[in-house]
Amino acid sequence: MGKQPYRLPVLAAGNEPLDEAHDSRLTTQDSELRTQDSSEQLRHSYLGRAGRWIEPVIRPLGFDWKVGIGIIASFAAREVFVSTMGVVYGVEGEVDESSAPLREHMQAHAWPDGRKLFTPLTGLSLMVFYVLACQCVSTLAVVKRETQSWRWPAFMFGYMTVLAYGASLLVYQVGTALGWGT
Repeated sequence: MGKQPYRLPVLAAGNEPLDEAHDSRLTTQDSELRTQDSSEQLRHSYLGRAGRWIEPVIRPLGFDWKVGIGIIASFAAREVFVSTMGVVYGVEGEVDESSAPLREHMQAHAWPDGRKLFTPLTGLSLMVFYVLACQCVSTLAVVKRETQSWRWPAFMFGYMTVLAYGASLLVYQVGTALGWGT
């Protein structure tokens, strides 16, 4: 066993050595800065820009641009929504519907005025949207193959999106008017 090198203590502003709690706070701050950096990168990505672009349209449904990213990404498959939210909120590791860190991030997320974004009413609005929307590219591809035309898949996508939007809008706006959104 060799001799351990001497480590100089890290000194705080008052020249007293920093304790382990301070080291822990620095680690937490570093993690928060990395999360903010990745959030800023996401905001300026193509998907982030698309989410912000559709936000004025989906805001009356109770959704912000981050939920918009989930909706756009889930066009490949609805199951992708949860993992996309994990990426959007910077949750590391495997993310599924029972992921506590994702749930905590989503529960803490708020509108700029301080209101919580994810309320039971927002969840209901999102579920109504997904029940009625044709958010599956593989379904549209099968309809195109069976009908040998893009007319039916385009019609199906259009009317089901409008129907889903209208029903989700009705649920969220009526719920908000009745005070269920808090």
